[in-house]
Amino acid sequence: MRDRLKELPKNERPYEKCEEYGAEFLSDAELLSVILRCGSRDLNSLETAKEILKKAGPENTVAGIGNIADSDLLSIPGIGRVKLILIKCITEYSRRLWKARLKSNICFDHPKKCARFFMEDMRHLSAEEVRAVLLDTKANLISSEVLTKGLSDRSLLSPRELFSYALKKNASQVIVLHNHPSGDPTPSDDDIEMTKLLIIAGSIIGIRLADSIIIGDGTYVSMRERFGTEWKDPSLRSG
Repeated sequence: MRDRLKELPKNERPYEKCEEYGAEFLSDAELLSVILRCGSRDLNSLETAKEILKKAGPENTVAGIGNIADSDLLSIPGIGRVKLILIKCITEYSRRLWKARLKSNICFDHPKKCARFFMEDMRHLSAEEVRAVLLDTKANLISSEVLTKGLSDRSLLSPRELFSYALKKNASQVIVLHNHPSGDPTPSDDDIEMTKLLIIAGSIIGIRLADSIIIGDGTYVSMRERFGTEWKDPSLRSG
């Protein structure tokens, strides 16, 4: 098979460009091209990379590669089982590297920090999932755990399970996160009622509900921010 990438001008070849200027000067397509190494009879590796990025969402960046269905990737000329596995592993490696860097001295003293940390894990889930994030008195992360996984439109959370977990870990406060598979993080009536229940239960047990955060597609809603001064009042209103 002829290496059609070599037919490009030298300053447009990803390998040579990386060697001369550094990887930071490569486009998303060029980076992916280097990872793929070769293309197919019809497409060189750079063209193959561009076809992959077309399926990666409206922004066409590497950030969306993890959301492409296997069948869509396999429909691209030159993408077979081996390259599919390679792409999946690179995507997972990047996700773990990103989280490992964030984990250094994590302090969730603002809802944006917590939402950002869990966003990529939860934004594209097809069913609702509830996570407990346990904190010490200074809002430093102790641990987190998935408590429930629900149906496409609802998930049940047991306050008893939540606070039992928090007590075992000696947490002083807890943040509850759940996603909306629709991508819209607007709180439902059930979300508001559950938040009321958790505030009351936490106050009785002595473990503060620091926040209840709903994850959408690239966005979030902090119930504590939304309700402001009403947060400590179990009569939270949706309006």
